[in-house]
Amino acid sequence: MVHLVYCDNEGKSGEKVLDKILAGTKTMIVRGAAGRKIPHSRVFQGEVLYFMQKGTGKITATATITDVHNYIKLTEEEIVKILSDNQSKLNLSDKQKERWHKKCLCLVEFRDVKKITPLDFDHQGNMDDWLIIEKIEDVVAGTSIPYNYEKSRF
Repeated sequence: MVHLVYCDNEGKSGEKVLDKILAGTKTMIVRGAAGRKIPHSRVFQGEVLYFMQKGTGKITATATITDVHNYIKLTEEEIVKILSDNQSKLNLSDKQKERWHKKCLCLVEFRDVKKITPLDFDHQGNMDDWLIIEKIEDVVAGTSIPYNYEKSRF
């Protein structure tokens, strides 16, 4: 499987998440919710991440997953500790720390970030900010197929 990750436009500092990834100052991303939500338990070491800046419609970078940590039913103290212990990789603003202060967390570490020739994203309906797909061409304009939410269910 490959994963398409939407990156937020700006952290509190004004720096875009994708810019941090490309600069190498962010080597881990986090997704969280009150309960298990994609990509929790559905993303694995060795798989490929594709990144796009939210609102651009362009897939512009790729990376390889090196490590994944899934957490459920975290206490307030555990959430703070996990985010704090990984801050050097996550590089979160205070606003982002608040956003990802959730009881279920999925931390995904990656390496070998590369810019790619931009691919046109074929947005369909109510897609989430993390898509799990067979191959990137499945969501690229001209080769896309109807998005199948089966891969995103637990």
